[in-house]
Amino acid sequence: MRATKKLAFAIGDPAGIGPEIALKAALDARVGAVCRPLLVGDPAALAAQARLCGIDTAISAFAAADEVDWAQAGLLLLDTGTLAEGELAIGEIRAAHGRAAIAAARAAIRAARAGHVDAVVAAPQTELAIKEAGIAFDGYPSFVARETGLAEDDVFLMHCFDDKKIAHATLHVGLRRVLELVTAERVGKVITATDAALRRMGTAAPRLAVSGLNPHAGEAGLFGDEEIRIIAPAIAAAQQAGIRAEGPFGADTMFHRAGYDAFVVMYHDQGHITSKLLAPNRVAGLAIGAPVLFSSVAHGSALDIAGRNQASPEAMVEAALRLVGAKAALAA
Repeated sequence: MRATKKLAFAIGDPAGIGPEIALKAALDARVGAVCRPLLVGDPAALAAQARLCGIDTAISAFAAADEVDWAQAGLLLLDTGTLAEGELAIGEIRAAHGRAAIAAARAAIRAARAGHVDAVVAAPQTELAIKEAGIAFDGYPSFVARETGLAEDDVFLMHCFDDKKIAHATLHVGLRRVLELVTAERVGKVITATDAALRRMGTAAPRLAVSGLNPHAGEAGLFGDEEIRIIAPAIAAAQQAGIRAEGPFGADTMFHRAGYDAFVVMYHDQGHITSKLLAPNRVAGLAIGAPVLFSSVAHGSALDIAGRNQASPEAMVEAALRLVGAKAALAA
């Protein structure tokens, strides 16, 4: 029986490993068993990367999401047609590559909002290429927020791997900016979004561990008082709202604590270092708080190995399987 769930696979930076891992994930038997993939991106980039990586498969291209023939055999592609002849330079940073990555993600999100696909999986982009294109971008969560009409602060990143889930209050900003962004309101929002996401994914009464900002969660004010002034009050407010949040805990020891369904951290490295040490190249990044189900890989575009058939699709497979599980739980 053909899988009934439909997932859009945005191919990311066409000059990186995105097209390669998108192709490999779309052809993976684990993915095919639970969903029908729709590649989204530039056909020239996919053809070039498939040829270089020795991936021989038929791809049927469509100009619009509502024109896709889901009964068609082989892989399906929503053609964004963003690269002009000669613009693709595999392994290099170019503005054209940044525009193509954004176009693929945007088309995939719009297909999900219109109901043509159930969820979106995004391959890695290259932020420098997007900057070269003159496009404001600081990560997929804020991009998803803008594309779905939400405030950037209302969508957060949650890493998923094995039985671990790690939500981030802030993402791609400098540490000075983190100090400005970590407010009681923002911490409360990420706690609420994490609780809601876990409930959508089938956890009836999530239990959350929340980190501090400073070493040892401030050590009762010895190393900073943000935990006392900001984070603890946000946790208390969440508890008053019926959310099972606890902390703040020191981020260096928090992940050893058992019995929690997710961990909430204050900034990028508190979560990313843990994720990438425990599950290198197989972490799915779920955007939580958005009206569409959107996940991405938690690794970069690896320009140095693009086109060499060396990239593993495991993180993209993980992202797809997580999304299908979330969609099933939501529909139940």
